[in-house]
Amino acid sequence: MSWLRRLLRTPEGAAGFAILLVLLSAGLLAPVISPGDPLKIAGRALLAPFADPGFPLGTDRLGRDVLAGLLYGARTSLAVGLAAAFAAMVLGLCVGLAAGFAGGLVDEALMRVVDAFQIVPAFLLALAFVSTIGVSTPVVVLAIALGTWADPARLTRAQVLAIREQDYVASARVIGMHPAEIAFREILPNALPPVLALSATIVAGAILTEAALSFLGLGNPNIATWGSMIAEGRSVLRSASYLSVIPGAALAVTVLGVHLFSEGLGKALGDNGVRVA
Repeated sequence: MSWLRRLLRTPEGAAGFAILLVLLSAGLLAPVISPGDPLKIAGRALLAPFADPGFPLGTDRLGRDVLAGLLYGARTSLAVGLAAAFAAMVLGLCVGLAAGFAGGLVDEALMRVVDAFQIVPAFLLALAFVSTIGVSTPVVVLAIALGTWADPARLTRAQVLAIREQDYVASARVIGMHPAEIAFREILPNALPPVLALSATIVAGAILTEAALSFLGLGNPNIATWGSMIAEGRSVLRSASYLSVIPGAALAVTVLGVHLFSEGLGKALGDNGVRVA
């Protein structure tokens, strides 16, 4: 756990870790703090925040508890965003590693596929995918991952092209190590830090894309999401602006926390987390 100690020594890492820990705790404790269905009608409609002790953050137009929606929305945003980013990172790392290590025709073929995905805006690809396949949480995760895997693939390939010429990689070939072992044990760990630094943009973008899809009505309607809460408050923005401001602020804090955590993680791994040639 030395990387965690180095992470917490950086101001960015400590701040991001604290923010994400609070959000993760809120999502996990949502059934305890607000038991029951967050989408059910719980009280009088449009109660202002702090007007009723039973509803600290008020209620929406239908009388649903805003605090419950916020807590369950944290679970949704983190789960979808992290799952989509993880899938995109794994796919990008595998494609980039294969392209950079194999070279030749394999490299050319894989990079043309990457180019094809990069020319389409990620949000439009996710929007088209969800609109075509249908609305569900796994589909949303897959749609976001398909729109974001190309950047880590290209960055991984660039790192692998530089690292595979290092002396310790040549030594591994000389002693007869299997190519797959060289790729995953000698090259990939040293190519990770820049790709992990890019994960801030990927995770934050995935969370924002999920919120945008929910805002447009293309998220899972059976679960509470911050995007749908923001959309719900549009029609009463002047009289009950808190309905959009509260989930919007939570979304901004989440993206900030992910960015700070990834910056700290990149520094922690870059200092002592990988072996240098």
